[in-house]
Amino acid sequence: MSITLEEVLTSLRVVALPMKTKFRGISIRETALFRGDAGWAEFAPFVEYDPRECVPWLESAIEEATTNFDNQYRSTIAVNATVPASDDEVEIEKILSWYPGVDTVKIKVGTGIKEDLIRIARVRKILPSAKIRIDVNGSWSVDDAVFNIRTIYGEVAGNFLEYVEQPVATLDELRELKERLIVDVKIAGDEVLRKASNPFALDLSGAIDVLMLKVAPLGGIKRSLELAAHHKLPVVVSSALESAVGISHGLRLASAIEKLDYACGLATGALFEEDLATLPIHNGAMSVNTPVIDDERLERFAATPERLEWWRNRITEVWKLRRRA
Repeated sequence: MSITLEEVLTSLRVVALPMKTKFRGISIRETALFRGDAGWAEFAPFVEYDPRECVPWLESAIEEATTNFDNQYRSTIAVNATVPASDDEVEIEKILSWYPGVDTVKIKVGTGIKEDLIRIARVRKILPSAKIRIDVNGSWSVDDAVFNIRTIYGEVAGNFLEYVEQPVATLDELRELKERLIVDVKIAGDEVLRKASNPFALDLSGAIDVLMLKVAPLGGIKRSLELAAHHKLPVVVSSALESAVGISHGLRLASAIEKLDYACGLATGALFEEDLATLPIHNGAMSVNTPVIDDERLERFAATPERLEWWRNRITEVWKLRRRA
């Protein structure tokens, strides 16, 4: 199956989904949807991304619109809760209630070690037996990472600290950090992979222990599976704050991975006031299926005509780069 730019633009819908709490500094998630023979697809690179960085996102959306994937190894995917950079205990407890039955929590950190320790401690107070992941988004220096990881491990997390995601920015810094760490904590790589011009060319040895796979920024299910096979590391499938349409593509990726040892970060739909479809969490897991998109919600959350035109122009520009590649 294939799809043309004209077909994409003809079926294009743009929605603005309100969020229950700020995440990545945004309270409204704007995203574009279009239809192909295989159903709805999502194109949702964040608005600040330049056109070339958006090319794999469009490739993933085209794959989603034109390819039918069968569930392979599992029909349900264990998921983690996600706690944004909030220090309010009441708000943290409320956020965790959106993820029934989860035993793993991903916590955004990097706002200052004192605030980070408080946030992690509050999560542990509410879910004392949960595994903890912290996501730094590459914002620490190596010196800060060595100190902060040791402090977080020693003071609040201990052996419940499952891994630290992208503590520093570059591959060389990740290797230096691994050499200097004196606590036994795994390091996961996210931006180091998905922002690389050629992620297949990366030598990840001695740098990370876990590979984060985000289906849209990596160019789709097929390419993500190829990357996982190439790098031969344990993987975690995670989201890029998509609607239910994009999340379902991530769930299909997770179902296609033979060995999946970690809960996946695919429950971020819980952060929306309302999604385009219902993807419930039952006992800490989500089912792999094609969501039924609610037409009434498509209308209710429709972006302005100006924003629709902005996305039409963006897709057209990215499409031209894709054809050139």
